[in-house]
Amino acid sequence: MKNIGENVVRIEAEALRALADRIGGPMAAAFQRAVDLMFSCAGRVVVTGMGKSGLIARKIAATLSSTGTPALYLHPVEALHGDLGMVVRGDVVLALSASGETEEILALLATIKRLQVPLIAMTGDEICSLSARPLDAGGSPASSRASTTQSSTLAAAADVALDCSIAQEACSLGLAPTASTTTMLALGDALAVTLSEKRGFKEEDFANLHPGGKLGKRLARVESLMHLGEALPRVTPQTKMPDVIYEMSRKKLGVTAVVEGDTLVGVISDGDLRRLLEKRGKDVLDLTAGKAMTKNPRTIGAGEFAATALALMEEKKITSLMVVDGGGKLEGIVHLHDLWGTEMV
Repeated sequence: MKNIGENVVRIEAEALRALADRIGGPMAAAFQRAVDLMFSCAGRVVVTGMGKSGLIARKIAATLSSTGTPALYLHPVEALHGDLGMVVRGDVVLALSASGETEEILALLATIKRLQVPLIAMTGDEICSLSARPLDAGGSPASSRASTTQSSTLAAAADVALDCSIAQEACSLGLAPTASTTTMLALGDALAVTLSEKRGFKEEDFANLHPGGKLGKRLARVESLMHLGEALPRVTPQTKMPDVIYEMSRKKLGVTAVVEGDTLVGVISDGDLRRLLEKRGKDVLDLTAGKAMTKNPRTIGAGEFAATALALMEEKKITSLMVVDGGGKLEGIVHLHDLWGTEMV
C-alpha cells in the first residue's frame, strides 16, 4: 500500500514525458497548427468537454483567458439546450474527449461545421503512434494492431487532432481518469503558454487581468496605492519650519515634499528633523524648508509595480517614495504602510 502513491505519480509523470516527446516530435506540426488557429482567432476559444474532461476543459479555458487568449467554457449538455448560441463564426472550438466518442460532444459537430468554426480535438487516439510506425511492403502499418485501429469520430472530424494517448491510467483498476486528465491538462497549459509567448504577453498584461487576490496585490501599480491631492504633504522652499512640522503632522506620513510650483525639489522627513534638532537645537525653527530639505530624493513613477517601490524602500532604508512623472512633476507619495495591505510586507 505504501508504494501506491509513488506509483501513481510515476505513471502520470511517464505519461507527461511521452506527451513532451510527441510535442517535440511527431505531433509538432499539429501542435503548431492548433496554436496558429487560436492565435488568429477573431473571436474566442470555446473549450468544451464532458465529465472529468469537462473539468479539465474549464481549467484550460481559465488559463487561456488569464494569459491573453479570450476563452470560455461551454458545457456540452447545456449547449444542446440553447447555449450553443455562444459559438459564433470567428470562434475556435477546442473539444476534449478521452474516447473521442462522447455523445454530447459529437452532437455539437453539425452546428460547428455549419458555422465553419475550426475544431481542435484532444482525444486519446494514438495518432502519433500510428503515424510513427513503419510501413510494410504494401504501404500499411507494420503492426497488426495499427492496421485495425481507426481514429475516433471526434478526431476524424477535427481540423486538428491532438494526441493525448497514454500507456495506462494511474488508477489500479485502469478506469478512473488520472493519467489521461493530467495529460490533457498539461497539453492545455502548453497551448496557453505558447500562445502567450506568441502574443508577447508581458507582466503588466498579466497584472491587468489579475486585479484581485494575492497575485493582483503583488502586481499592483504605485498609482493605485499613492496618496495624492489634499492627502499629499507639500511645502515650498520658503515655508518656515513650524509650518513644515504642522504639514507633516497634519498629513500623518512622517514626511513632506518640497516643491517649486509642481516640481519636486526635495523632501523633509521626521528623521531629518531629529537630526537637525540634535545638531542645531531650537534654532531649527528659524530655518526654511529649502535650508532643511534633502535634495535629489529617491522617486518612482506612478506606473511602476508596488513590488518595485518596496524593493527600493528596503534598499535605501526609507519608508516613503515621492511619485513623479518624467518631467519631475510631483504626482503623489507612496508610504511603506500602503504596501502592508498588499501582503508583500
